[in-house]
Amino acid sequence: MPVFQYVALDSQGVEIKDEIEALSEKEAISKIRNMGYFPTKVRSKTTVARAGGKAAGAKVKRRRGAGAKVKVKHIMQFARQLSTLQDAGLPILRSLRILEEQQKKGNFKRIIGYVADDIEGGSTLSEAFSKYPRCFDRLFVNMIAAGEAGGVLDLILARVADFKEKAERLKGRVKGAMIYPVVVLIAAMAIVMGLMTFVIPSFANTISEMAGGQLNPITATVMRISAWIAKEYGWAYMIGVPVGIIFSLRFLRRFRPVRVVLDTIQLKLPVLGQLSSKVSITRWTRTLGTLISAGVPILDAINVTRETAGNEVYANMLGAVHNSIRQGDTFAGPLRASKTVDLLVANMVAVGEETGDLDKMLLKVADQYDEQVDVLVGGLMSMLEPIMIIGLGSIVGVIVMAVFLPIIQVITSLGAAS
Repeated sequence: MPVFQYVALDSQGVEIKDEIEALSEKEAISKIRNMGYFPTKVRSKTTVARAGGKAAGAKVKRRRGAGAKVKVKHIMQFARQLSTLQDAGLPILRSLRILEEQQKKGNFKRIIGYVADDIEGGSTLSEAFSKYPRCFDRLFVNMIAAGEAGGVLDLILARVADFKEKAERLKGRVKGAMIYPVVVLIAAMAIVMGLMTFVIPSFANTISEMAGGQLNPITATVMRISAWIAKEYGWAYMIGVPVGIIFSLRFLRRFRPVRVVLDTIQLKLPVLGQLSSKVSITRWTRTLGTLISAGVPILDAINVTRETAGNEVYANMLGAVHNSIRQGDTFAGPLRASKTVDLLVANMVAVGEETGDLDKMLLKVADQYDEQVDVLVGGLMSMLEPIMIIGLGSIVGVIVMAVFLPIIQVITSLGAAS
């Protein structure tokens, strides 16, 4: 009878590694569960030996495009289609070959083919996916591993697709809200630079002669700024400084202490800080709730969630939660102590722990904050539009005033002389 190696958790959450005899992987999983354990990894011993022998052999052929990044929408579509094929009862290898054939030529088609080759060589699906981290992230791989162990791969694949769809929708809303102000600011900057570089210098000598060299403070200031932009390469500074700041921040964010400082400042900004906080809470609660509901052990789920939190303040908070649970304490305690989330979130998590529905409570929190993000984005857009219109109008108004004030002064002085 075939022998299967397995890793499982007992009722206390202690990891157990052992072997069991069974006719198939599903029978092995059933036997392990009947022993009172929760299997997290089950694999045929002959498969392990075959994979080890293959690794010790000749050099593995380099796989072209294996390190390529794939668009999330393609991964969502792939997960949903694979879920449908698994639900229909097709073997995983045949399902992958079908999906490989229908993909357009490109890196993703190659990666699906490589995954199918790995499955044919004896790897599990989660192990095959884990070889392509730029395509299938840790969250994806961990959920697939849990689905394989639990024998519910079709449901887990559908859940992965739903999760990524909601995450992309949230990201799209935030990006969409930021596009409008950025475009308006760039347009405003281009208009001001055009006026200062071409329009004002053409009037400078005429205005100075009309005013007899006695320019009012507004006109004199605008003339000096115009000369700096047009003749002293001020335009290069106006373009270079913002670009330099953006690239510097992106470089500095590679270092964790800098990320902590920047993310802390970001959360304290008016309005934008509130939006950033709600987006981060939505992200980590949905990620963690989805992983737990898929059967991923809670400590592993928290570790994966920390890596995808997107904000170091919340990553640190999840680290404190991880340590608390590992020491036998509660989830809600570190949440309250961190003061990074509302009491509502901590209380809902506490209720989830007490009732055994932590995953459902986390997903409810994510849905609630998702709605709040929608409202906040709408309010932010309503507030930004008039502010930007007034700001741009004021700048253009000052430039126009600087040009016409000397003319008005000359006309007034001529009228007084006559």
